[in-house]
Amino acid sequence: MISDRETPVFLALGSNKGDRLEFLRNALKGLERGGFRILKVSSVYETEPVGCYDDSAPYFNAVLEGRWQGDAESLLHLCQSLEQAAGRPLDHAPMVARELDLDLLLFGDQIIQTAHLTIPHPRAAERSFVMVPLYEIAPDLVFPDCGLRVTEIYRSLLPHDGISAALCRIF
Repeated sequence: MISDRETPVFLALGSNKGDRLEFLRNALKGLERGGFRILKVSSVYETEPVGCYDDSAPYFNAVLEGRWQGDAESLLHLCQSLEQAAGRPLDHAPMVARELDLDLLLFGDQIIQTAHLTIPHPRAAERSFVMVPLYEIAPDLVFPDCGLRVTEIYRSLLPHDGISAALCRIF
């Protein structure tokens, strides 16, 4: 049951450095400790790196659905603190390997544009490594900025090159 103060949230998780599965599992534990209520987690997919240096290792990616009682900025701070705890500096370069990458995809039906945060995530609908796991757990979800369902976006991105079959579950 959703309380009046809880916002439905979708987050993307990724790791391409070190023990990738362990970083993703620890992120789930950290989110829960921070007050995030996890409802669903997609399978983990191994994906080719996008927007990274050519020698970057493949990513493990997943998407989760949960509920959050605070605002989007406070959830962003929780995600950044988990990334830092995993070893990722706050001022990281954009194209380097990452122990942990947490992205806020959707925050209810809100459209947010601040200096630190853009929701819906500005490139989510262009990335198969986000849309494949999101399609697995929420195919009928609607992106508030464009009005398209995840199913429609997912189909527009076919084929999903560089993405493995689902590897495992972490939740």
